[in-house]
Amino acid sequence: MTPTELLILILFAFLPPSIYAIWIRNTERHHREKWKPVILSFLWGATIAVIAAIILEIVLDVSLAASFPNYSIFGLSIAIFIAPFAEELTKPLALRTKTVKKELDELEDGFIYGAVAGLGFSATENLLYGYSFHLQEITFVTFIILMALRSFGACLLHASATALTGYGYGKTIIARTSLVRVIPYFLLAMGVHAFYNFLLSYPLFGAPASLLMALGFSVIAIHYVRKRIRILDATGSS
Repeated sequence: MTPTELLILILFAFLPPSIYAIWIRNTERHHREKWKPVILSFLWGATIAVIAAIILEIVLDVSLAASFPNYSIFGLSIAIFIAPFAEELTKPLALRTKTVKKELDELEDGFIYGAVAGLGFSATENLLYGYSFHLQEITFVTFIILMALRSFGACLLHASATALTGYGYGKTIIARTSLVRVIPYFLLAMGVHAFYNFLLSYPLFGAPASLLMALGFSVIAIHYVRKRIRILDATGSS
């Protein structure tokens, strides 16, 4: 890979999630979040969360591989169970860092920091997928199309799913209650992530239709998250 190709790859991987992160942060009109914890959440998602999720996925893959003699079924289980579990567990831990935790004083904050952490994760994931596309020696046009699809659907999905767990974390931190209360939000985030992966991994209605459904689902999910941020920001209600 030439330096120019590497630069293009990095830009395609990180620029869209960064723009989305600014968009999510600016959804809040009153008492917008400081840039330092926002950037920290993004970096957490892009580094620590990715590494931790990869390690956890490898451990779970090895542990469960013997239980799935059919490789296609095992591959589907990775997409709709293992990956959502590992990734939605590691991304929102950004909210447990000291810098971010002390900024959680409004209910919409959890949505914002969770979404930003998810976007950081998707940026590094885009980079890894983009490099794998490069190794396949596909045409530049095909590369652009694949990266554009990832920069839209996958980025918005990661932001939306992790925002849900982030909201749960924020509520427990603000109310000083047990982290057990985060579990329903974590399961919901897993469900959102798993459904998106299912649409792409098991195209019941054909690949093009399933892709459009997955992209549409990610748009609906991020619309819900931003709507909740605006409502909570305006009314202060839960």
